[in-house]
Amino acid sequence: MNVTTSDDCIGVQPQHPFSKAFIVLGYQDGSISIIPNNFFRDWLDEEAKVGTFSIGKCSGIGVGSIAKYDAGLQKLVVGKFVAGGLRLKFLLNGQHDMRTISTSMLSAFGSGLNNVPPPQYGDTVIRNDVWIGDEAMFLGGSTIENGCVIGARTLVPPNFKSEPYGIYVGSPARLVRFRFSERIREKLLELQWWDMSMSWLQKNNDRFLVDLTADEGRSLEILTELLRAKSESLKAMAATNT
Repeated sequence: MNVTTSDDCIGVQPQHPFSKAFIVLGYQDGSISIIPNNFFRDWLDEEAKVGTFSIGKCSGIGVGSIAKYDAGLQKLVVGKFVAGGLRLKFLLNGQHDMRTISTSMLSAFGSGLNNVPPPQYGDTVIRNDVWIGDEAMFLGGSTIENGCVIGARTLVPPNFKSEPYGIYVGSPARLVRFRFSERIREKLLELQWWDMSMSWLQKNNDRFLVDLTADEGRSLEILTELLRAKSESLKAMAATNT
């Protein structure tokens, strides 16, 4: 299994308090990401040996979750600051061709039978700052955009595409509302705060505690202030590196 993360990863942290239940990845700035034990499975429910998984900083998937890989073709990408609940299921493929006489995988049962290669879904991508409720299930090829909430036990169908900052529930998943007004969503997508350093987040932490649904005008002012602070920080970094 090919597991990737950001370049400043300092490796697995076997002494971390979470290490009994998780693979804990540490980073140079002191942050971590967590992957539950026994997360990578194949169709025999054994540890998957092939496939690609990518996880960003400050993300975690809950205990009892699995990602089912059927071949080396599937890729699951989890962004930064993703909060995943318990017993999530990412079924990255497992399709059978429905255009032939039988959907059975005839070659699996011996006697020299053959079947056509199974269809393959595309990559499954969970972007940044996504909250996923317990026991949600994702079928292959889906993309969950920045800032979304996926309700508990939601079924995300194949090749599903969400909208940023939407709240999705049900089977199949459906949009019930957005977290914020359109103007605030636009500012948040412009801000992309998850790409900033931990020190920048610490410095601006108080602004992250404000209820953005209470007063749109004040909320837009705060986000504008954060955009200015981000720009100043990036300029300072660029000057330091020249």
